[in-house]
Amino acid sequence: MKGVQHFLVVFSLLILGVTLASASDPSPLQDFCVALNSTKHAVFVNGKLCKDPKLATADDFFFSGLDKPGNTSNAVGSKVTPVNVDQIPGLNTLGISLVRIDYAPNGGQNPPHTHPRATEILVVTKGTLYVGFVTSNPDNRLFTKVLKTGDVFVFPVGLIHFQFNIGKTNAIAFAGLSSQNPGVITIANAVFGSNPAINSEVLAKAFKLDKKMVEYLQTQF
Repeated sequence: MKGVQHFLVVFSLLILGVTLASASDPSPLQDFCVALNSTKHAVFVNGKLCKDPKLATADDFFFSGLDKPGNTSNAVGSKVTPVNVDQIPGLNTLGISLVRIDYAPNGGQNPPHTHPRATEILVVTKGTLYVGFVTSNPDNRLFTKVLKTGDVFVFPVGLIHFQFNIGKTNAIAFAGLSSQNPGVITIANAVFGSNPAINSEVLAKAFKLDKKMVEYLQTQF
């Protein structure tokens, strides 16, 4: 009987260990894994197509251009300049990325959006931003703050968040994200600009809007 109990305890611990081990991405098993778009001079490491480490160069870990302002002459008045695995192939498997965000004066914004795969930490280097995020259902609690130069704010992974320039001059922020490819879903674009379009009756009921208003909004995205 004791042998059976011992077996059940060990079996339970093994199952728990496997469950915990599969709950997150594994850590890299090598120094780096420079991403490749072709199979030439490539090897598979951790299931990824990577450049042969002997052929890696410093340029695989380098990006230039974050000193240049982004063009904010658009509908939302902002420009996001990403530095992720697409710009720096050496970021592959390292779980981090970076963006520069430029905001036009008097209302330039990075509209409500989510990053499904990353937490974001943002620092303002110029200007004044009104920022915030909303928690998940059922509370939908809003956390907001006015940030000035040198201030830092964190947006938890997956939550809807935004930044809005309340100043009269251009604003600049830099943000680090906890994924090499954090993804972005801009709420208004996804809801009203999907391809093909979501049935207007669905959106009218969901947002408590007239169907004609929904159809108008769908023409704007």
